[in-house]
Amino acid sequence: MSVQIRPLAGRRERERFIRLPWAIYANDPQWVPPLRGDVRAVMDRDRHPFHAHAEVEFFLAWRDGAPVGRIAAVVNHAYNRFHEERTGFFGLFESVDDPAVATALLRAAEGWLGERGMARCLGPMNLSTNEELYSPGVLIAGAEHPPVIMMGHAPPYYPALLEGAGYAKAKDLFAYWIEGEEPPERMARGIQRMLRRKHVELRRLDLARFDEELATVKAIYNTAWERNWGFVPMTDAEIDHMAKSLKPLVDERLCAFAEVDGKAVAFILMLPDFNQVLRHMNGRMLPFGWLKFLWYKRRISRVRVLTLGVVPEYRGLGLDSFLIAHVYRTSTEMGMPRGECSWILEDNGPMNHALERLGHVYKRYRVYERPLGG
Repeated sequence: MSVQIRPLAGRRERERFIRLPWAIYANDPQWVPPLRGDVRAVMDRDRHPFHAHAEVEFFLAWRDGAPVGRIAAVVNHAYNRFHEERTGFFGLFESVDDPAVATALLRAAEGWLGERGMARCLGPMNLSTNEELYSPGVLIAGAEHPPVIMMGHAPPYYPALLEGAGYAKAKDLFAYWIEGEEPPERMARGIQRMLRRKHVELRRLDLARFDEELATVKAIYNTAWERNWGFVPMTDAEIDHMAKSLKPLVDERLCAFAEVDGKAVAFILMLPDFNQVLRHMNGRMLPFGWLKFLWYKRRISRVRVLTLGVVPEYRGLGLDSFLIAHVYRTSTEMGMPRGECSWILEDNGPMNHALERLGHVYKRYRVYERPLGG
């Protein structure tokens, strides 16, 4: 039967957009249902700060009266101003295993982006590198492992659907698996050499001074990631929103600054893997999801290094290893001696080199691109 693509019309269709993954992943034991409230929040044009500098349209694919796919088309004006590009994005992509459905969704998004002057379509991006409902890219290796917090998952047929619709690789992203009670001896020796040469101190995040700490994190983030592929500077509203969302999940023992001569020049954020909790909640906090949350929270056994950044002029000193070694030991002491460090750009040589000494790439995600209008 023919496929129809329509923008969302009303709250009922928005809910069908949100619930579609439950059908796509019904037989996938590794998939972790997101909290539906989190998806609603990122789609809220009136309240979510991303929409202050972006235009977004959400589409559903229909066949025989039922939704069979979805996509978001995104013009992130902040990204295009910063990079001096005309790049549009697609994201929140889900589809049944049917090239006709996937291609129709992508063409609808491309048409919408083209009408707004975009020259390229890049994705999936969900919805940007700052507003990650889950990570960019399509999982192309490692689907036998469950996703950790804020990382994506995908059926094995997604790469073929995108490539069949004319998309090609733009960039691969790595996820490293790390486990063990102590960092390697070679890393420990390197850290000791650095400490002898530089006046470096480690300071844990202080939630009692949350606003001050947040300002420091923002300054490091917007400096440390400035030259990274896909980077967009965070606005004050965005970092406040992100902090509010993550604060209930943050354990200050797993977040730290590295200071050189009293100046904070690097930051690491590690989170317990709350996906081990969410997989039991079926996307709902109410009426009884919060009880499951409290029960399964005590059983979390792994972590994710979500963010690690070093101000450019302090790179090459070993501060990244210094911070990783700290959270490595701390998470082990907390009963979480294993976890994921993600996501890492495939061409980020220094970071990949550091992580190869600790673990191995066990997942790979791919961001795709396609030129528009020509």
